[in-house]
Amino acid sequence: MAFSCIRPVERRSRQYCSCAAVCLRFVICIQIEYAGCSQDPNQEMRFLRYDSTGEFSLTQDLLGADIPKYAILSHTWGADAEEVSFSDLVNGTGKNKPGYDKIKFCGEQGRRDGLQFFWVDTCCIDKSNNTELSEAINSMFRWYHNAAKCYVYLADVSRSDKLENWSWEAAFRQSRWFSRGWTLQELVAPASVGFFSKEGEWLGDKQSLGRWISEITGIPSKALERDYLHSFTIAERLLWQQHRETKRAEDKAYSLLGICRVYMPLIYGEGRENAFKRLHEEIQKVSKGEF
Repeated sequence: MAFSCIRPVERRSRQYCSCAAVCLRFVICIQIEYAGCSQDPNQEMRFLRYDSTGEFSLTQDLLGADIPKYAILSHTWGADAEEVSFSDLVNGTGKNKPGYDKIKFCGEQGRRDGLQFFWVDTCCIDKSNNTELSEAINSMFRWYHNAAKCYVYLADVSRSDKLENWSWEAAFRQSRWFSRGWTLQELVAPASVGFFSKEGEWLGDKQSLGRWISEITGIPSKALERDYLHSFTIAERLLWQQHRETKRAEDKAYSLLGICRVYMPLIYGEGRENAFKRLHEEIQKVSKGEF
C-alpha cells in the first residue's frame, strides 16, 4: 500500500482550520494544570495476553488495581476489512487479515520486554457498543500515558530498502503515522515510545529520534517529555494537530480530548465544527472561562 507524505497546508483545508479557530480565537496564554494520569480505581481495561500454547486471546475486563503493567500499540489503520476486530478475536477469526501481523508484533515485543499483557485499539474495544467506545476514547490518553511501553509500528518504513538515495530515515520522515490525528496523543502521552519498522526492527525512541520528530511535527522537544505537557498552553497543543487528519470528521476534535484534559460524550454525525464547538466549551469549563 502506498502512503502519502505529510501534506502542506492546502486551500481546501480551510474547513477544518476554521473549526480549529473556534477553539483558537481566544488565544490567551494560560496554563491548565496537568494532573497526573494515575490509574483510576473505577477504570476498566481489556487486554490481550499470550497463553501457554503461544496463542493470544482477550482477557476479562480488569478493574483499577487489577490492571497489570502492559505494552500498547500505536499504528495507522488500514481499511476496516483489513484490521482484526474485537468480534474476530471472540470468534477465533482474523489471522489471515493484514492487521494481524502488527498485533502479533506488539505481543512478541512485549514478551521480550517482560510484559505479558498488551493492548491494541483495533481489537480490544468492542466498537459495536457505543457506550464502551465513548468510554474508551475518553480514556485513551490515560491508557497510553500509563503504558509501560508504547510500540509505534510504522507500516510504511522498512530497513530492508536498498534503493539508491533512499533509506529508512527518509521513509521515517515521510511516514503516514506523523499525519494522523490520533497518533498525536500516542506520541506525547507515554513515557516510553519506541519506533519499529514494518519488519519489527528497532529504529529508535522518542528521545534518540527527538530532533527528527520535532522537525517533522513542529512539536517542541520539551513537549515530548511526558511531564512537561502542562508547560504548553491549550492553544499551542491544538496547533500541533492542525495539519493532521482523521478518517471521521468528528475525530479531529475527539482525538484532542486527552491532550486538552477534558471529557465529553461522542456524537458521531454532529460534524467537525460542532465537535470543535463542544470541545471549546469543555475547555472553557476546565479553564474557568480564561480560554
